[in-house]
Amino acid sequence: MAPQPRTYDVLNILLKFHAFPEETDGKYCLVECLVPVGAGAPPNHHAGETEGFFIIDGQVAFNIGGTDRVAGPGDFVAVPDGETHAFQAIGDGPARLLILNAPGHMHKAFFTGIGRPLPEDQTTLPTPSEPDLGAVLKVAEQAGMTISVPQ
Repeated sequence: MAPQPRTYDVLNILLKFHAFPEETDGKYCLVECLVPVGAGAPPNHHAGETEGFFIIDGQVAFNIGGTDRVAGPGDFVAVPDGETHAFQAIGDGPARLLILNAPGHMHKAFFTGIGRPLPEDQTTLPTPSEPDLGAVLKVAEQAGMTISVPQ
């Protein structure tokens, strides 16, 4: 059986798993993301998984529980369990960040469920495409997440 892909196009973000939950005794998953300006995650929440973001390069605008914050290189942003949050890369170029999800099973299911596998050695942003919102919402619901869709 072929190993599970680690590199994906997830909502036009280059996402690479550095650790799957099953490789960490079910404790967490760790992904690295290259996020083009304007891309990110819509408002969402998920009870049972905490999330943290470490910014390596670029600028990222966050909204966590209704509070706005801009983070840059070296900043760590924690999202309390179940809190509604969103993020978007801003500025002059893509942002690079690490995302830690604990225990990570929900995020693994979501990222791999909506993601399109890419070559493992890909380091450039995927070609932008319009996501299938219905499919994204369905996979999110199956994984235990709620995504707020703008009206």
